[in-house]
Amino acid sequence: MGKETAQKINKSRAIRRLVIWYKRNSAVTSIVDTAASSAVTASNVAGNMVSSAGSVVNTASNVASNVAGNVVSSAESVVNTASNVVSNASSIAKNTLQPLVFDPLKRLQNNDNILDRVEESQSNRIWIAVDGMGGDYAPGPILEGCLEAISRFPINIKFVGKIEKVKVAAEKIGLAELLENEIDNNRLELIDSGEPIGMNEEATAVRKRKNASINVAMDLVRNNKAEAVYSAGNSGAMMASAIFRIGRLKGIDRPAIGALFPTRDQTRPVLVLDVGANTDCKPSYLHQFALLGNIYAKDVLQVKKPRIGLLNIGEEECKGNDLSLKTFELLSSEKSFDFGGNCEGRDVLSGSFDVVVCDGFTGNILLKFLESVGGVLLDILRSELPRGRRGKVGSAFLKSNLLRIKKRLDHAEHGGALLLGVNGICVIGHGSSKSLSVVSALRLAHSAVNHGVMDNLNELQKLQVLNS
Repeated sequence: MGKETAQKINKSRAIRRLVIWYKRNSAVTSIVDTAASSAVTASNVAGNMVSSAGSVVNTASNVASNVAGNVVSSAESVVNTASNVVSNASSIAKNTLQPLVFDPLKRLQNNDNILDRVEESQSNRIWIAVDGMGGDYAPGPILEGCLEAISRFPINIKFVGKIEKVKVAAEKIGLAELLENEIDNNRLELIDSGEPIGMNEEATAVRKRKNASINVAMDLVRNNKAEAVYSAGNSGAMMASAIFRIGRLKGIDRPAIGALFPTRDQTRPVLVLDVGANTDCKPSYLHQFALLGNIYAKDVLQVKKPRIGLLNIGEEECKGNDLSLKTFELLSSEKSFDFGGNCEGRDVLSGSFDVVVCDGFTGNILLKFLESVGGVLLDILRSELPRGRRGKVGSAFLKSNLLRIKKRLDHAEHGGALLLGVNGICVIGHGSSKSLSVVSALRLAHSAVNHGVMDNLNELQKLQVLNS
C-alpha cells in the first residue's frame, strides 16, 4: 500500500470519527445555536430600549427643566452601556463556543496535522500478541478482555486463533461490530493459526505442531512484530514454546513463573516464584529466581530495595531440607540484592518480603491454596451474618466492604504471571481466565514493557555468578 493511499484511508477514518463526534456532542451544537440566537434577540431588545429611551429623553426635555433632561440623559447612557454589554456577550458566545464544534472540521479540511497526531498516538501504543485459543473458555472471553483492554490501555492486539471461530464467538457474545471497528482502527489484528495445545497434552507437542496458536503468537515476539505475548492455555506448552522460539536469557538455566500475591498492604504485593514451571530444582535455580525477582520488583513494582525471602519451614538458617540449606548459603553470599532470610508460610502475605523464592512444586500448591481463600472467606462471612430483616440490613451496610475484600483476594484482579528468564515478555494466564483476568494480564504485560524489564534482565549476564 502506497503512502498516498494510506493517507487517504487515514483521512477517511478521521472524517468518520468526527461525524461520530458531532452526533455524540449534538448538545454542544444546540448550546451554540441557542446562545447565538439569544444574543441576537437580546441585542434587538436593547436597541428597542435605546430607541424608546431616546423618545423619552426628547419628551422629558420639553416638559421638564434641564434637571429632568440631565436625569433622562443619564438613563440613555445606561441603556447604551447595556446594549454594548449584550453585544459583547454575543461575540464572546460565538468566539468561545463555536470553535468547540466547527474548528475540528476546519482543521481536517485545511490542515493534515490532525492525521499526523493520530498516527503519532498510534505509534505510542505497544503491540501484544495474544493466544486467542488458549484457555478453558476461549476464544470468547479472551476476545472480550482484549477489546476492553484496548480501550483502557495504550496497547494494540494481534489476536491469534482460527479466524472463523473467533468471528462466530464475537457474534455470539455481541462483539462483532466492536471487533470490526477495532480492526478498522488498526488497534486489533486477527492472525490465523491452527488448533491450540490442549491442557492435557504434553508440553513437547509444541515441537510437532508448528502452527499451534501459541507458537504463532510466540513467533510474533521473535520477529519483533509484538513486544509481549499472553496466553491462558497450557502453561507448560507456553514455557516450552518460549524456550524453543525466543530462547532463554544467557546464564539462566530454567525460567520461572512469578505470581503476585496480595499482602496486608494492598499497595505492595509480594512476588512468589517459581509457582509451577520447575517442580524439581537445584540451589542454583532458586538463586537465579531471586535475581530475576529482584529486577522485576524494582522495575514493575517500583520497590527501590526489594527484600528477598526463601520459603522454608522455619526462620532459623539451620531449618529445612537439603535444597533449602544449600540455597540459603547461596542467597546469603549474594551482594546484588537484599536477602532477608527464611520466610515461613505465615509470613508470605505479611508484607515483610517483596520477593519469595521456592521450587515450582511448593509454589504451585501455595498459589492454588491462595486462590481458594477468597471464596471460602466470603462463604464463611455470609454464613455467620445474622438472618432475617436485621441480617439483611446489616449485610447491606457491609456489602461494599465484602466486595473490597473479595477484590483483594481475587486472582482475576492480578490476571497472570510473568515467565521470567526467557528472552521476551511472556504473561501466563489462569486456564479459567475470563475477561477481567485478561484485562489484568494485559495491563501487567504493558507495565513490563513500559518499565524496560527486558533491558535490565539482559544485564544479568554480566554478573560473575551467571558466568561461572
